[in-house]
Amino acid sequence: MSEPSPTRPERRGRLLRYAAALLVLCGVAAYLVVQYVTGGGGARGCKVVSADGDEKSYEFTPEQAENAATIAAVGTGRNMPERAVTIALATALQESGLRNIAHGDRDSLGLFQQRPSQGWGTQRQIMDPTYAAGIFYAHLAKVPHYTDLPLTRAAQEVQRSGYPEAYAKHEPDAALLAAALTGRAAATLTCDGRPAATASATGPDAVRAALVRDFGRDALQETGAQVGGTPVPSPSPSPSVTATAQGRTVTVPVPQGAEADATGRGRRQRGWQLAQWAVANSSALHIRRVSYEGREWTAESGGGSWKPVAAEGAGGAARSADVVRIVTGQ
Repeated sequence: MSEPSPTRPERRGRLLRYAAALLVLCGVAAYLVVQYVTGGGGARGCKVVSADGDEKSYEFTPEQAENAATIAAVGTGRNMPERAVTIALATALQESGLRNIAHGDRDSLGLFQQRPSQGWGTQRQIMDPTYAAGIFYAHLAKVPHYTDLPLTRAAQEVQRSGYPEAYAKHEPDAALLAAALTGRAAATLTCDGRPAATASATGPDAVRAALVRDFGRDALQETGAQVGGTPVPSPSPSPSVTATAQGRTVTVPVPQGAEADATGRGRRQRGWQLAQWAVANSSALHIRRVSYEGREWTAESGGGSWKPVAAEGAGGAARSADVVRIVTGQ
């Protein structure tokens, strides 16, 4: 004798349970997609705080920190004001979560979701964060009075997004990042410095290459290279390198000259930009320690911090504004 078939209420209840389970799975999938696109997943690792004592802060990943530092360096290299850097960072936060992603709407790619079919460059160029930031600033510079416009409007003039109002929610975080990564807000950016498993190159050579990539040779005013006190032949000048028991130190001269350039950035601000750039790149480049102007950041599992250090003999405090010292683990 066959089993009696389920009654209609039982079948309906079963279908409702299946539907509810499917909705939950869809919700989880949607959440994971959002976290992936915005860079919200995984351990944060880095943090920037306000220099104004208002307790504002923003936590983000080492990958986001590296990309944000590149965007800021390219902007200052083009003599763009801090407002331009804020606009660029807010745009990248919205478009890609400050992640260099190889996908997007139609043929959109990279940090700013630029499209090869719309004349932004080749796929390879757009996937280069330095190029992507540069072409963004080139378009932004053509927007009349962009520094006086609301951020959403300035970004939209460049991006032509279908959701221009979305940029606004990222302005507070972008402003904190811009203040730190242009060097105006000293010792406000920290990372725990955990080495990235995917780092393709580490050590002094990688640090020097990354500095030149983001800042350019002229901006760094590089000096002759040394490793362990021995001059190293090089086709072009580069920051000096010395070996110690703690690691290998890349000494980066802070550009001299006028106290402030056309954008109002002075020598001290450039020094802090270089120092906090190094912290932002600490995971990718295996940087363990950064010192500048009597302050030192050291990588720590619980999050690195900037602490005062003793002056290096008579006149040491003054000399500390001349160079940024970056110690690598290799």
